[in-house]
Amino acid sequence: MKRLLYCVIFCLLFQWGAGQKLNIAKLRIEYMTNPLGVDIPKPHFSWELESDQRNILQIAYRVLVADDSTLLKKNVGNVWDSKKVMSKESIQVLYSGKLLRPVRKYFWKLMAWDNKGNVSSWSDIAMWQMGLLGKKDWQQAKWIGHNEIIDSLLIVPHVHLNGKRSWGTRRNTIPLMRKEFIVNKTIKNATVFISGLGHFEMSINGRKIGDHFLDPGWTNYSRHAQYVTFDVTGQLKQGRNAIGVILGNGFYYIPGQRYRKMTGAYGQPKMIMRSVIEYTDGTVDNIISDESWQTLESPIIFSSIFGGEDHDASKEQLGWDNAGFIKDGIDWFDVIITNGPEKLESQMQHPVKIMERFGVKAKTELRKNVWVYDLGQNFSGIPSIKVSGSKGDTVRIFCAELLNADGTANQKATGSPSYFTYILKGVGDESWQPKFTYTGFRYMQVYCIAKDSLKSSPVVKEIEGLHIRNAVESVGSFTSSNELFNRTNTLIDWAIKSNTVSVFTDCPHREKLGWLEQTHLMGSSVQYNYDVASLNRKVIKDMMNAQYTNGMIPEITPEYTKFTPPFDESPEWGSAAIILPWYNYKWYGDKQTLLEAYDMMKGYIMYLKNKAKNNILSHGLGDWFDIGPKKSGFAQMTKMGVTATATFYYDLGIMSEVAKLLRLPSDKKMYDELGLAVKRAFNDEFFRKQKLEYDSASQTANAMALYMGLVEPQHRQAVIDALIKDIRQRNNALTAGDIGYRYVLRALEEAGRSDVIFDMNSRDDVPGYGFQLRNGATALTESWQAYESVSNNHFMLGHLMEWFYTGLGGIRQANNSVAYDKIEFMPQPVGDVTSAFASYHSVYGEIASKWKINGNRFELEVLIPPNSTAVVYLPATKGSVVKQNGKAINVKHSGRNAVIKIGSGKYNFSVN
Repeated sequence: MKRLLYCVIFCLLFQWGAGQKLNIAKLRIEYMTNPLGVDIPKPHFSWELESDQRNILQIAYRVLVADDSTLLKKNVGNVWDSKKVMSKESIQVLYSGKLLRPVRKYFWKLMAWDNKGNVSSWSDIAMWQMGLLGKKDWQQAKWIGHNEIIDSLLIVPHVHLNGKRSWGTRRNTIPLMRKEFIVNKTIKNATVFISGLGHFEMSINGRKIGDHFLDPGWTNYSRHAQYVTFDVTGQLKQGRNAIGVILGNGFYYIPGQRYRKMTGAYGQPKMIMRSVIEYTDGTVDNIISDESWQTLESPIIFSSIFGGEDHDASKEQLGWDNAGFIKDGIDWFDVIITNGPEKLESQMQHPVKIMERFGVKAKTELRKNVWVYDLGQNFSGIPSIKVSGSKGDTVRIFCAELLNADGTANQKATGSPSYFTYILKGVGDESWQPKFTYTGFRYMQVYCIAKDSLKSSPVVKEIEGLHIRNAVESVGSFTSSNELFNRTNTLIDWAIKSNTVSVFTDCPHREKLGWLEQTHLMGSSVQYNYDVASLNRKVIKDMMNAQYTNGMIPEITPEYTKFTPPFDESPEWGSAAIILPWYNYKWYGDKQTLLEAYDMMKGYIMYLKNKAKNNILSHGLGDWFDIGPKKSGFAQMTKMGVTATATFYYDLGIMSEVAKLLRLPSDKKMYDELGLAVKRAFNDEFFRKQKLEYDSASQTANAMALYMGLVEPQHRQAVIDALIKDIRQRNNALTAGDIGYRYVLRALEEAGRSDVIFDMNSRDDVPGYGFQLRNGATALTESWQAYESVSNNHFMLGHLMEWFYTGLGGIRQANNSVAYDKIEFMPQPVGDVTSAFASYHSVYGEIASKWKINGNRFELEVLIPPNSTAVVYLPATKGSVVKQNGKAINVKHSGRNAVIKIGSGKYNFSVN
């Protein structure tokens, strides 16, 4: 069924563009479709071309921007008319019109010309709305709260683990905030700009606004916070209206109860809001957060980002967020005015949402009124229940990835105790799900507890798991004839989905922290599957805000807690500050973020330079969780210094390229000279000339030296041989860990040895992906060995997914490509794989590759979007007959491949 689905997808892709000579699609502002709250004074435009012709390249465009969509229908751009611009650029086109005003909505469309003489019609109209560009744009809105703690009780940064016993439980109030106001004119537009810390949920006239979860995104609250923009035009009514906001703790306040990775407080929950109501007569009202709001304790009696959430439905205030709410004898009181982060920035990454639902696959009664439910999949999420019972009855849920031998929920590796509690109000069927926390789980152990032991216990009528993740668009797909590879792809994908929120976390339960090494080591795998351009920008900004004055970048951002060495700073982690901005540019053409991040990047290089001794870096974590004679954890197979120094050299190569791109010749010279010195020191220290291998000939050491370009040309083949020799001597078993395994795969693929990759990963009898699957994993685990004692939904080891796309599928960028404007198709049939399909939607459009072995014939179909070109490498020796669309063609050869250069369009190739 799954293969049939991919065949349908591929057929649809290859009908793409049918009947259209040139069309404009997917208009985006700052990589987002119709975004609200754009806080960039001069935003960037992107679009895609569609055509049923081949070899299409844009030669010119014209953009119109207006502040009224009716003007665009008349082809009038009163804000910007670019006129006809002779340019091939269709991504990151800089706005160059009139000054853009905060809050204002703008509409745009464009037309384009191509190299075949085709002129598109005008595109559909798209829009964006500006955010609040500075403090004055908040119109004197104030941070408000239910209460506040004195400065001496603030705990910033958070303290690792439980903190001092004398601090006590530190339970705090999760407050409701409300305000009523009157609308007596016809509304044209209504917009809310709001930040609630740690998290918020807003409603107007009794209806939740938006479908987001855990707004706003996590940041370093000492420096900045994000605000979220909502269009609420349709939620307001004539007459009296009410805004209701409930605030949650998140990482802003972590109480001292239950499991917690850290304990701390930036302050009590608080909010700031400006609502702008524009009327058809041209007047404007502002509803702001100020002293006029009222507050009350909410029914959420406990909330912790780590420890779970408790809700007492008997404390609910029915209709509290509706106009005309009758307070029924309960005194609401005025909010307090408080302080919040000075800098507020728009949430420009995709929000977190509930993305999937999992029903019960099996259930077991452990004893009376205690059940365990199996949802069949390990994922990031929350429970959702429908129950009935008496007032004061309790349903308590312990979530877990694994079960103990006795069938109970196992929270040993995910943080214990952590649980969710619902106390019934006793009115019919009651539905509930947590608002301000989540965890990673497959199983739910549910206790149904009667308040009165003489009465029956509450009854769970429905229960399911709600999967939450960042709502990034899926842009890739992969399948092959090898079912183990398909299952491995799904295994990795669940770890990606479960750890993509407003940062890339390591795990969705025990830590939820943005460990940085995975952003670049797993980044390529992620970008083939999801459009993470905007989320990468947010991560880069987090690193900029986390950088120390000496240039150091911590291993986690936001840096909510300061770990002790070696968990505080490690070059393989901190180098995300250099590698991710460069990769993001290469993947998406985002030069602006590269420019903004340059000072951070340079500062970190200077930090590493000063930290190195004789150009060797030997601190940090090394090849974390590799496989050696001891239980996995700290690096065992590769000497400290190898991975850090190799990464340092790789950083310098990137900085040289960046300096060249940004036209900084003196900086480039400095990086080049330091790079030569580091390379010389690395080879002097780690290269064993007698055996022509690095360090102890570990897989990681040889692979990183190869991929980073540290191996001298005359020794390259010998080091490749040494890498393969170690793998073969271990019966094709892997030893590389978190840092090294991606480079093992990259080095082997670049050497044309995907056969070795196949042999390493097409088995389940030794630690690896197949081993995890055989032991019941449904998401990638923290250890190759699938230890029960560590996370069983972890992000960091999923590097094989990149090879599924580049090696098996054969889709990759040329070295001189930016944003996949120059594509290479180089599928590598290996082992028993007889077919593979991969697709990736780049910023230029859909790229697809489908191949199969039919008898002695290799058949390949490819799709290249307009404004991109490609080189196809077919596995063919000289003398083989190569056909394109059924006709024999003359080709050039390179090694064991026939080489064919093509432009955009759809092509079929075959070779005997």
